[in-house]
Amino acid sequence: MENRTYYYARVSSKDQNLERQLAAFYELGATEREIITDKESGKDINRAGYQALKTTMLRRGDTLVVKSLDRLSRNKKDIRDELRYFSDHGIRLKVIDLPTTMMDLPEGQEWVFEMVNNILIEVLGTIAQQERETIRQRQREGNEAMPIGEDGKRHSTKTGRAVGRPALVYPPNWDEVYAEWKAGKITAKAAMEQTGLKRTSFYKLVKLVGMKENR
Repeated sequence: MENRTYYYARVSSKDQNLERQLAAFYELGATEREIITDKESGKDINRAGYQALKTTMLRRGDTLVVKSLDRLSRNKKDIRDELRYFSDHGIRLKVIDLPTTMMDLPEGQEWVFEMVNNILIEVLGTIAQQERETIRQRQREGNEAMPIGEDGKRHSTKTGRAVGRPALVYPPNWDEVYAEWKAGKITAKAAMEQTGLKRTSFYKLVKLVGMKENR
């Protein structure tokens, strides 16, 4: 079976046009029947045109051409996974904005494309991991910045509502033990042993009680 070349273009909404991408394809000799398009968000790969192209049209030995990698998806992990899929299924990906991928090499030097593809996979994997870590760090910082209410939960500064799990839980004997510790009748170590709290948790609760008492 003859190997074929397909072209994929995408914009994020129906109000945007595909002309710039299509013009680039036509310059490469594309015909209308070889071009698949979507007017949907690139947040993931669940798009009708792209899925039809990937699952029913592309075959081993075929070539897929896109204007830029983010036409496949704006999610770095998705792009990496798609690159790996194409590599595993013997489909060559050409990216117009990455000239190295557009080169025509002599037979027997296809390893160059494999090398470029593997580099892209590794780079995108690293970027995706960094983005996930950045998101998690921002979430942690946002949660830690929320004030703790009398119920021991963190509260949103915008809505005032409690969010997430309780930041701290009072032991059943807290009031009694705290009163004895505050009066100097027992040491902090003894109070921690009686309540089963670690040092950090104990002093966080002490601070919280102090905040209540000072209101």
